[in-house]
Amino acid sequence: MTALGAPAVAGWLTGALGGGVEVFDLGRPLYRGMPQSPNHPPYWHTLPRRHGDAVRADGGSAAADHISLGTHVGTHVDAFSHVSHDGRLFGGVDAAEAQRGGSMSAHGAETIEPMFRRGVLLDVPGALGLPTCEPGYEITPDDLDLTARRQGVDVREGDVVLLRSGWGARFGQGGPAEYIGHDSGVPGIGEAGARWLAERRVHAAGADTIAFECLPPGRGHSLLPAHRVLLVEHGTYIIETLDLERIAAAAVHEFLFVLSPLKLVGATGSPVRPLAVTPKAAS
Repeated sequence: MTALGAPAVAGWLTGALGGGVEVFDLGRPLYRGMPQSPNHPPYWHTLPRRHGDAVRADGGSAAADHISLGTHVGTHVDAFSHVSHDGRLFGGVDAAEAQRGGSMSAHGAETIEPMFRRGVLLDVPGALGLPTCEPGYEITPDDLDLTARRQGVDVREGDVVLLRSGWGARFGQGGPAEYIGHDSGVPGIGEAGARWLAERRVHAAGADTIAFECLPPGRGHSLLPAHRVLLVEHGTYIIETLDLERIAAAAVHEFLFVLSPLKLVGATGSPVRPLAVTPKAAS
């Protein structure tokens, strides 16, 4: 987005907040046993300190948590250090050297700036007149062009583009295996779709699936060409496991996209809770 001066920001806030805004929460809840990629450590939560373990003189007590999870579990953003190709990260950085010492010295999650940008939802099955894309379906550039045209939106440089396949409706239904979709396959873009996004120089791209891109039946994460194109070749962030059902049902296709990663120094990604903000519809 174009940088705004203080008066313009003040005017924008006054107009937006004066009329009210609607906020769509695009993040998934984190809970033990939730669907996740088998390639990453699972989410775990426990209470090492419980109410009543220690009671103060005035009767007060407190509970406290311990959580652990991989940085690519739940709704999360991939840092450029997440994927290499032929031993190189984005910008030609030597991946083996960057990971020396057990932490990424280049392109860590702490380098991902907060996102406050124009967001675009491309509801592919909605544009195709379907409830969801078929398992293992590759969303093509023609599909993306058609969706943008039917929704009346354009994709601009610097945007955050979110791709709805409809697969997100399976999150939390039928057990984790259904959403992971190893046997059935999972819909998403392939290399051609990734190049469509890269040609438009988007800042980030996200999807409602566990691996962002098309997973053919029975092949799992064996090949991820869209990750290579976006993360390694073009420096475009990837956001995965988004909840896009409510915003799609509201037919909101343009919005203010807000995302702030955790400053996890040397990490290859970060859990996030993205928000889509729009002016509140007049009642």
